[in-house]
Amino acid sequence: MLNLNKAQVGDRVKVEELFMQGFLRERMLALGLTKGAKVEVIQRGPSGDPTVYNIRGAMIALREEEASLIKVIEE
Repeated sequence: MLNLNKAQVGDRVKVEELFMQGFLRERMLALGLTKGAKVEVIQRGPSGDPTVYNIRGAMIALREEEASLIKVIEE
């Protein structure tokens, strides 16, 4: 298992667990980041942050601090 922020561009991973509470957790769930969701790392920003992910067909940009709270496994 690794944190989503450690996945490389082109990697396809599956969400295992969210380590966040409150509004941020609700936001991630609303974006489709539920257990078992498949995520593809599309592109990193010019300075490495934020990173664009394909989550259930939607392109979502997450900051490194947000992505670091999401545990994933490689597919």
